[in-house]
Amino acid sequence: MGIVRALLTLPIKGPVNGGLWVARKVHDTAQAELNDPVSLRKSLVQLEQRLLAGDISEDDYDEAETTLLLRIKALQ
Repeated sequence: MGIVRALLTLPIKGPVNGGLWVARKVHDTAQAELNDPVSLRKSLVQLEQRLLAGDISEDDYDEAETTLLLRIKALQ
């Protein structure tokens, strides 16, 4: 009965399970990128460039820099 049930529910469960698998892969990739020290350091460089270009204020820079540095420290 298990094989028959699996075959009968495949048209419904197949796309759902496939969608869940894709969602898990996207989540795992996003988490890996968010916790990548190289990516965080690049974000620091971009943040400093925005400050020097005048796109953000000193206060915004300090707040974002602190957040990034804490994330980097937490990974070590």
